[in-house]
Amino acid sequence: MKTVLILTALMVGFLLSACTTSPAVQYYILEPISAPSPAAAENNSRRTIGIGPLTVPTLLESKKIVTRLTDNTVQIAQFHQWASPLQDNLLQTLTRNLSILQPDAVVRAYPWSGYGSVDLQIVIDIVRFDASPGKSVNLEADWTIKNEKTNTVLKTGHSVINQPCTSSSYPDTVHALSLILGKFSEELSVVLDGIGHI
Repeated sequence: MKTVLILTALMVGFLLSACTTSPAVQYYILEPISAPSPAAAENNSRRTIGIGPLTVPTLLESKKIVTRLTDNTVQIAQFHQWASPLQDNLLQTLTRNLSILQPDAVVRAYPWSGYGSVDLQIVIDIVRFDASPGKSVNLEADWTIKNEKTNTVLKTGHSVINQPCTSSSYPDTVHALSLILGKFSEELSVVLDGIGHI
């Protein structure tokens, strides 16, 4: 009788655990812009641009994707996560975007000490990078462009980009976040064009 009770208990436990199995975690990365990059001539006169350091709010240091429900309420997804730390993902995607938008420049991600110094450095502080499900995606950032060799500030700015996003699915949300990061990259590229070669 004891054996039957033990086996029954084990089977019930197995069935309960099977019913409560957690869904698989989905991982996401930001996409760079898809504009083609014309081949730039190999020469020693190409200016070098360094992207970083780049900082994010403590809330965004988690790999779990954060969405904003109200102005002071957020939701942290358990099963939808960034494939790498968001800070690194942002830095690498911005670097790739600016490599495409500035084809005549060499663009490096911070730290670039292994490649030598750069001509221009863009320091970025991400203030906000999130989505309001079914409403919008939002990016806010402070940035400074410096002459790295003289440590002279050439330009500072504050960017705010909001774009409608009617879908509340995570794949669509991440795609929309990639798009506004592309717009931010375009803003920086226009400023770089205005600075010209130094």
